[in-house]
Amino acid sequence: MTVDAPAVRTTCAYCGVGCGVLAKPVGDRTATIAGDPEHPANFGKLCSKGTHLGETIGLEGRLLHPMIGQDRAGWDETLDLVAERFADSIREHGPDSVAFYVSGQLLTEDYYVANKLMKGFIGSGNIDTNSRLCMASAVAAHNRAFGEDLVPACYDDLDEADLIVLVGSNTAWCHPVIWQRIEAARVRRRTKLVVIDPRRTETADGADLHLPLRTNSDIALFTGLQKYLLDHRAIDRSKAERRLNIPADYWSSLDGITVDQVARTCDLDPADLSKFYHLFAATPRTVTLFSQGVNQSTHGTDKANAIINVHLATGRIGKRGAAPFSITGQPNAMGGREVGGLASALAAHMDFAPENVDRAGRFWGGPRTACKPGLKAVDLFNAIGEGKIKALWVMATNPAVSMPDAGRVRDALAACPFVVVSDVIGATDTSRFAHVRLPALAWGEKDGTVTNSERQVSRQRPFLAPPGEARADWAIVADVARRMGFDDHFKWQNPAAVFREYCAMTAFENGGARKLDLGAWVEITDAAYDDMKPFQWGGRRISFAPGKARLVTVLQPALTAAPMVLNTGRYRDQWHTMTRTGLSPRLSQHRREPLVEVHPADAEVAGLADGDLAWVQTGQGQSAFKVGVSKRQRQGEIFVPIHWTDHNASGGRAGLLPDRAVDPFSGQPGFKCTPAALEKIAPEWRAFLVARDPAVGQPDALWWVKVKVAGGWLIELAGDGDTAAIERLLPPGDRLEAGNRMRGMRRIAITREGRLEAALFIIGDGRLPGREWLIAQLSEDEPANALALLAGRASGQGANCEPALCVCLNVGSSRIAAAIEAGCTTVGEIGTATGAGTNCGSCRPAIGAMIAQRKLANAA
Repeated sequence: MTVDAPAVRTTCAYCGVGCGVLAKPVGDRTATIAGDPEHPANFGKLCSKGTHLGETIGLEGRLLHPMIGQDRAGWDETLDLVAERFADSIREHGPDSVAFYVSGQLLTEDYYVANKLMKGFIGSGNIDTNSRLCMASAVAAHNRAFGEDLVPACYDDLDEADLIVLVGSNTAWCHPVIWQRIEAARVRRRTKLVVIDPRRTETADGADLHLPLRTNSDIALFTGLQKYLLDHRAIDRSKAERRLNIPADYWSSLDGITVDQVARTCDLDPADLSKFYHLFAATPRTVTLFSQGVNQSTHGTDKANAIINVHLATGRIGKRGAAPFSITGQPNAMGGREVGGLASALAAHMDFAPENVDRAGRFWGGPRTACKPGLKAVDLFNAIGEGKIKALWVMATNPAVSMPDAGRVRDALAACPFVVVSDVIGATDTSRFAHVRLPALAWGEKDGTVTNSERQVSRQRPFLAPPGEARADWAIVADVARRMGFDDHFKWQNPAAVFREYCAMTAFENGGARKLDLGAWVEITDAAYDDMKPFQWGGRRISFAPGKARLVTVLQPALTAAPMVLNTGRYRDQWHTMTRTGLSPRLSQHRREPLVEVHPADAEVAGLADGDLAWVQTGQGQSAFKVGVSKRQRQGEIFVPIHWTDHNASGGRAGLLPDRAVDPFSGQPGFKCTPAALEKIAPEWRAFLVARDPAVGQPDALWWVKVKVAGGWLIELAGDGDTAAIERLLPPGDRLEAGNRMRGMRRIAITREGRLEAALFIIGDGRLPGREWLIAQLSEDEPANALALLAGRASGQGANCEPALCVCLNVGSSRIAAAIEAGCTTVGEIGTATGAGTNCGSCRPAIGAMIAQRKLANAA
């Protein structure tokens, strides 16, 4: 690519919003990134992660060549081995002895080819996806309610709603572009916002009403809402019975439910609950947007159906500004659902009914078609551990980190006779168990389509040349299929040909039976595919013929009686296991360490203070976290992030902690309510290391966290005993040193020609200084003052550097505070004065909180 290359229209690699991106190559492995103003998902807006995509497309850590064990190999040799081992296992143990575990990071074309090979030619249902971990319960609920996995809403409904209810969704952090649409609607239409979430998140800060319900009590809340609507004549029962398929016991299942009873179950103020119920009853144009807080539960399907029931019974569906709306977490979770990437589906929204198996078999023309669902993610890894799965192919995901009870998953991977990993990164927590590693294309190199949360199909287009020997996932799978003897059915020359076949399958003998029908694109030419504009299948909104949609009887289960439960989730500027976002210094500023967030009362009982270290312990294992004491947490509930791995921390491993219990309908694990305990860690010393060179390996310390910063790396450490092991992390160079033996304090700076190469600060008794000034020196080309390096700050100054609050535009909290002192009284005025909050908007709740704090201080 040349410097003068035009901007390429593509789609963001992160969440399910599906934002359009303009990527303009600049040099070999860099690009400028902007939002695409013509894309209907975002109209030019991007979140902080999307804004900084250009910082994550280098070749650091990339897998560039096929590997057999630790040896580089050729593609032919490697793919011959993969085909041979899978074929041997099928011949000796049957088709169910092999499995694929795939990812919402794959493009639809990749997904289609992998699903076709497994279900149409190997003849097993054993292909599942990491999307099982984030939205499978929504899929199961849609199928129960609509007879098909349909999201009936579109983003325009958020613009036209008079009430938006967010359930289990920290939208301001996890889907910031959607949050901007919600904010705009609240200004333009005075749309009301209710947030239902156990935690007081930044999203909840901006709400008209926050309901901090007890974890897993959602079903009680929404069945209570349904009963309230019945009692207050907001449901026309006779009309509902004409429109809907209703079980005989449905209405009677609501008998006896009262507001007070629901309030006790949910641990809510009855007045706040009544306020929500009244607001919902009075507002026909209501969108209920739900996400992981609903889905990631052992009762997630029933939770989602409780929400959908209310919308169906009141007719708040298929209309402008009125719908239940499941929003997905990954860029192509929806595309995977369409093609059959879930073990519980066959393909193209067909289940395993005999007529569908026959139809798919005739369309594919393969030797055998899977006739039953395969193993869902948790069951799949259980089967690997039990020796039932002999060959596993993992594509574009990291289950050794992300699966629940991840220690057991690692044991299973270690015991599996043959593991293949296709990935863009050479060393991940999963790939260390691989017998074969295959280099795949990354974002910026991939060519295909993705489908977002509102059923919008968009193109991901390449703007970077494939590095090394990396290849497209669909092409790798097709090559293996041909080597297994299925040559005539896997001969595509490009992704457009795969897309045409997928579209043909959605239309094959459909006749209106399924809303997913892409027959209009069956004859699309390669050129038209290259130029494809985003389109939405099924129309903007989906409505249902009388008797098609169904109410589902759901009952609130007994709630966890543990004194403390663990919740897990995302941070604003990180993504999954940080293989991409962890390369961006700016994205790493927001939360540099994994925190266990604890209510002050729980912290006091455990003897913990803010900034301490603690073990989070469950029945599955334990992991160390830094403590963040926060009134945003419900008492009796703690929260940890999901992103940290063995490659960037000794602790912070959220995946080790949840158990393997799953929702009985969807198979989705319950990451949000694991019985847990806290135990204080009291290390003898703490330290930090800033260094230009990242090649420091894994430090020998009780606890450490490594994070990318401008010019190098920051490593936080804590431990017991001798510090000689961490001092060996320092690079060679001129050494400056100061110390205080009584306090266990040592400060060491390594310079070359006066420039800082590394600095190690250790303290036994007291506090460590700020890191920011030293970090800034890593990017300096001029010699630094020796005394300043050992002080950790410029001579005669305080620690005048700080992480950015607004990551997009690099605006720190002190600059925002200064603008408030200068008279700015609104978030908009702060944006005018500093730029903060004017890009993705995910920092606006934090800015608003700073303004509110200043107003309170002034009032006092």
